[in-house]
Amino acid sequence: MDAHSPTSSAPATVAAHAHAHDDHFASHIRRYLLVFYALIFGTVITVAASYIPFGDRAVNIGVALFIACGKASLVAGYFMHLVSERKMIYGIMIFTVIFFIGLMFLTLASFMNPPANTTTH
Repeated sequence: MDAHSPTSSAPATVAAHAHAHDDHFASHIRRYLLVFYALIFGTVITVAASYIPFGDRAVNIGVALFIACGKASLVAGYFMHLVSERKMIYGIMIFTVIFFIGLMFLTLASFMNPPANTTTH
């Protein structure tokens, strides 16, 4: 009878593991659905903001880009699993963002102060 004791508890252990496994996936699915709903909400806000006259077209574009950056951070953080990555990934990502902002600043600065004898259309 003692030989059957370990096998009799094995189905209970497997069932408990399967239940924990299902709970683990359910939490991930719940998180992905929340991010999906947040992305849909961000899209609705972007479309709604496009109808608001902020006075200048550049401000409208800036608001849309601000909302898009928030949505991009959700996609990168959760769908690309960067939320649980190491610090080095964040360091590289911060460097990339700083480099991108620098390039955008240089591009905008070149529009404000064009070289002499430059024709604009």
